[in-house]
Amino acid sequence: MQTLLDPAILFFVFGAAAGLVRSNLEIPQPIARFLSLYLLMALGLKGGFALSASGITREVGVSLACAVLLAVIIPAIGYSILRRWLSGFDAAAVAATYGSVSAVTFITASQVLDGRGIEHGGHMAAAMALMESPAIIMAVLLANMLRRQQAAAALTPSIHTTSAGPSGSATLSGVPGLSSAGAGPVPPLPIGKVLHESFTDGAQLLLMGAMVVGLVTGEAGQAAMKPFSGDLFKGMLAFFLLDMGLLTARHLHTLKGMPRLLLAWGLVAPLAHAGLALGLAAITGMAVGNAALLMVLAASASYIAVPAVLRHAMPEAQPALYFGLSLGVTFPFNILLGIPLYIAVAQWALGAG
Repeated sequence: MQTLLDPAILFFVFGAAAGLVRSNLEIPQPIARFLSLYLLMALGLKGGFALSASGITREVGVSLACAVLLAVIIPAIGYSILRRWLSGFDAAAVAATYGSVSAVTFITASQVLDGRGIEHGGHMAAAMALMESPAIIMAVLLANMLRRQQAAAALTPSIHTTSAGPSGSATLSGVPGLSSAGAGPVPPLPIGKVLHESFTDGAQLLLMGAMVVGLVTGEAGQAAMKPFSGDLFKGMLAFFLLDMGLLTARHLHTLKGMPRLLLAWGLVAPLAHAGLALGLAAITGMAVGNAALLMVLAASASYIAVPAVLRHAMPEAQPALYFGLSLGVTFPFNILLGIPLYIAVAQWALGAG
């Protein structure tokens, strides 16, 4: 309840309500884009200032290693499970979406921790940046593998007699429209291009660049940037969450006709992924605040970076599945219920923060 009474969270609820009643309330796209860039820049600066004060410690290295490990394990497990019900391309796309992270969910969680006085390291912002790309790379590798399999199947008619269907990919029984939809063969995407796009993405570069600036300038930089990265942050986050509430409500139609099994995935997967993160945090002796943020990162799903890449890297997959689940189900669940739950479980399992 304490989290739900946070002004930023309430603005998300208000935005969702305004969207559901079809209000004409709208945040212009350029302003929404500026707000997202501001939040990333301010978060990077905060992380850099914190790293400057604490230095590069063992816990920093352990936390970053755990984040990278989760970024590889989660999409791999997700694909192996989803492949039982979805086409290969859809399974890879959904797994990649849930293997990556939501920056807004992370920023909101860090604000909740600040409000409760629970300390957390600035290096967790770097962990977020590191978790952005592995899932995208894995998805493209899987897509290239599936395309090669389809090309081989086209040359071997006998393969078409298997139970996977004429495209060589599984479908969700009894659910129309959940098989690969491609209008024709798509050539494998060069992995070099994917790597370049993943590591030079503007938002990610801004986050890491701001962190470096904060690390280099230290206390003097923190004092100079305090009005920008400190005093304004909460209000800007509330404004952005208002826009996210509107966006979520207006994309709920993408969930129509989606099978309950997938809707359940949007709620169960975050909890399972957060459990994996908690296990790693307990094994490595991570502090409560950092463990809670690692759980949030593992439980979140990308609704911006990954869908943007997948739309052109994997056109065979259906955006309504991976985008609809991440934005329409998992994002509001994490914002409203997941974040306080992960923090409470981290405190219970690892000791009060």
